[in-house]
Amino acid sequence: MAEPGIEVEVVYALADQQRLVSIRLPEGASVRDAAVRSGLDASFPGLDLLNAPLGLFGKRVAEPEKRLLSKGDRVEIYRPLLADPKEVRKLRAARAKERAGQS
Repeated sequence: MAEPGIEVEVVYALADQQRLVSIRLPEGASVRDAAVRSGLDASFPGLDLLNAPLGLFGKRVAEPEKRLLSKGDRVEIYRPLLADPKEVRKLRAARAKERAGQS
């Protein structure tokens, strides 16, 4: 007989290292529960599973403590952004405009 609960995957990645773990949780477990129960903070020093941004299948979850999991979900633990993507795009566009003006 199969164990009760649901099985989900939890993933975290750095540029040079990534881990995926499969865990079984009780029905009614949240996205945050999965991250905390994954134990990935043992493999990635400094990873704060209680506060890290989380998502499901590439889409950020606004309230991971409230979002309940379904069988087969993939919980993704996101790294904090080092730079604001909008600012990076503005800088890139300004540099491209400068180069175009020098030609």
